[in-house]
Amino acid sequence: MAEHPSSAYRDFPGRRWLGVGLRAAHLAGVVGVGASLLMAGAAPSVLFVLLMVASGIAMAALDAWSNPCWLQECAGLSLLVKFALLGWFVVDAAARPSLFWLILLFSVVFAHAPASFRHRRVSRN
Repeated sequence: MAEHPSSAYRDFPGRRWLGVGLRAAHLAGVVGVGASLLMAGAAPSVLFVLLMVASGIAMAALDAWSNPCWLQECAGLSLLVKFALLGWFVVDAAARPSLFWLILLFSVVFAHAPASFRHRRVSRN
């Protein structure tokens, strides 16, 4: 497996803490949406949905900026799969409880898998 050259990785002071803050906000949004869903299918608060979506997009943008090859790696491509599952979640109310757990587990696996897996390049272009 060829790692991306360290010179291709971009950073700035505070990037790590920005990522931590975004991840905390994202988890708060996920918990809020999940709690609503699991409580008799109640509609989640718009605040929780916005928090989850905005922080998720910001984390993805930060990862893509920091590592220009990110969308060619398993970690970046997994986000596209996650978006497809989220699209299904939005349109299929009956499947939402199962999809919530599937998306959650899928996300945890890709977030915490070894770096050698997450950063494996799928495309060599």
